[in-house]
Amino acid sequence: MGKIVGIVSIKGGVGKTSVVVALGAALANEFNKKVLLIDTNFSAPNLALHLGLVNPEVTLHDVLNNKTHIKNSIYKSEYGFYIIPGALLYKKINPYKLKDNKKIFRDKIKQIKDNYDIILIDSSPAINEEILATMMVSDELFIVTTPDHVTLNTTLRAIRLAKQRKTPITGLILNKVYNKDFELRLKEIEETAKCNVLAVLPHEITIPEALSNCIPSTLYKQTDSTIEYKKLAAALVRKDYKDPRFKSMVKRLFGKTSKIDINRASFKEGSKKYY
Repeated sequence: MGKIVGIVSIKGGVGKTSVVVALGAALANEFNKKVLLIDTNFSAPNLALHLGLVNPEVTLHDVLNNKTHIKNSIYKSEYGFYIIPGALLYKKINPYKLKDNKKIFRDKIKQIKDNYDIILIDSSPAINEEILATMMVSDELFIVTTPDHVTLNTTLRAIRLAKQRKTPITGLILNKVYNKDFELRLKEIEETAKCNVLAVLPHEITIPEALSNCIPSTLYKQTDSTIEYKKLAAALVRKDYKDPRFKSMVKRLFGKTSKIDINRASFKEGSKKYY
């Protein structure tokens, strides 16, 4: 039975869509999972652009307007996973304005859920009907944030909203980290949000490089963030992943474990096993 994971944030620019693409590629290629990515940012979709899919003939907009079956909107990417894109320009009724949009989306997803191991949903970065649609269909949520006060404030709003919708929050993904003194510390973020951080993704120049080439960053070059994505993917599918870097092997030799690795281990062992 497939699992739907919503990737959310209530602030643009935190790298949410890049996270969806990179995590999806890691799940498909490192752990051989059948993965589907869905763009539910109905009013401003851009997931397809991250993969070089500029003008898809059939989109989720067509599905929600009952113009086609949802299976017809699925594209196989060259990177090992599948994608349902949104329409960049849609001249008909935009589905995010439809009164029963959330229920329509939920009913459509039910038709294909069991065909995939993992479905990752790239949500809208705003509190609106679009993000509520993501929360309604998701089995659990990852919230993407960055280590600053402004973004943490919006993260708290996302957490409150998720709790109101009774959608379990798996944890936080801390993105674009510089490891500088001006950034909020991990302990501050977790204590304020009352939620564990499951991945810390460093700010790397290879991320925009990969985006410019329409390649998932986890398949572009092996960097620190690549390893972090693979660790997160492993925890999500309840698998083990050994960090191949020398510094990590030395830490394991001396029994040193980071707080993030402890969080991931706790999540992997304490949560319901889907695989």
